[in-house]
Amino acid sequence: MNLFEIIEKKVKKEHLSEEEIHFMINGFLSGLIADYQFSSFLMAILINGLDDDELYFFTREIIASGKTINLRKINGVKIDKHSTGGVGDKISLIIGPIFAALGYKVAKMSGRGLGFTGGTIDKLESIPGFQTQLTEASFLDQVQKIGIAITAQSNAIVPADKKIYALRDVSGTVSSIPLIASSIMSKKIATDTDVILIDVKCGSGAFMTDLSQAKKLASKIKMLGKRFGKKTIVKITNMEAPLGRMIGNKNEIIESLAILQGQQSQLADFAKELVAQTLSEIEKLKIEKAREKVTKIIESELPNEIFLKMVAAQGGNPATIQSSNFWIPAYKEQIFAPQSGYIKWENAINFGKIVAFLGGGRTKLNQKIDYEAGICLEVESGTYVQDDQLIFSLYSSNPIDLSKIQDLIAKTFSIKPEPEVENMFLN
Repeated sequence: MNLFEIIEKKVKKEHLSEEEIHFMINGFLSGLIADYQFSSFLMAILINGLDDDELYFFTREIIASGKTINLRKINGVKIDKHSTGGVGDKISLIIGPIFAALGYKVAKMSGRGLGFTGGTIDKLESIPGFQTQLTEASFLDQVQKIGIAITAQSNAIVPADKKIYALRDVSGTVSSIPLIASSIMSKKIATDTDVILIDVKCGSGAFMTDLSQAKKLASKIKMLGKRFGKKTIVKITNMEAPLGRMIGNKNEIIESLAILQGQQSQLADFAKELVAQTLSEIEKLKIEKAREKVTKIIESELPNEIFLKMVAAQGGNPATIQSSNFWIPAYKEQIFAPQSGYIKWENAINFGKIVAFLGGGRTKLNQKIDYEAGICLEVESGTYVQDDQLIFSLYSSNPIDLSKIQDLIAKTFSIKPEPEVENMFLN
């Protein structure tokens, strides 16, 4: 085969065969096709896309590049959840134990944060002793016994995706919808769960800022799930404001635990609704019945118990995260309302940038994180605040120079004459 002819076919919007896609991906992995040549291929995909057959073949090749995890030995319905990334996104830490308490088996591989979005693995590693590098045997054993395990993504699974993503990152092709869908679903399908829940974040604090693009991504994800025979549920959710009142690492663990212990909040409502909508689709329940089921299981305190068991099983001390000494940042600054009115949190990306400035996020790969750094929103969106009332606090292990982030702070909220609370579910 001739790689230049294959690239030219995609440039001309012609259909690529299964064999041609196999040739391109395996040639790139083996070194037969150079980075600059494969970059041209990726750019052609960015411009002209991949049809459903091409995307299926492309994703299948990515999966075949590494090992897969066989979950068949685990009894029960296996479920995995993935978020496309957001600010304050601790949803996996909340709904994972809820699903486990409902009898599902949650086998989750998660990633780290980069840029303005946080990572589930970083949050869990803020717990002293918590191990995120589980062997396959211990991962499977824990899922069977406790109902949930969360481990860092293995380099042995879909290695082609990692190599292709690194090239996408430097070739201006990160935004390709088919390539995003393939990257997400190759990892999920390689872990062989029965149900895949995908939370496509859309808004200023997400990689997808445009709803029409988010819908296109959701459609491609659902198509891939169907082609691979996986029950795939896709929700498009709002990321204009941070998720919850805590943004960071340790403080997000605290907020997650509080919700599992029954604390009411807008975040708790969102998490419960996400589980209920998923249950409704899996079990063919009326939504009211599904919501009732979720409420009862949280009231039973079983999700909280399961979360603490997971912490203990993976090397952490449950007493530590329940102690008032778990989160004790050395420095704090406070932000006050400039006038009275109803507060609206917005431009979530700026909160993510502020947390990164405080040390709680990464601006480059392998950067060390300050687990104490973060933000606490003192009021929820839509709350009436008085002039000069405390609205949010910033924390760090190092002195905080507010003058360097004043512009970011000013764009994180607005004060309205009437309350404005946006819908969380966009599809």
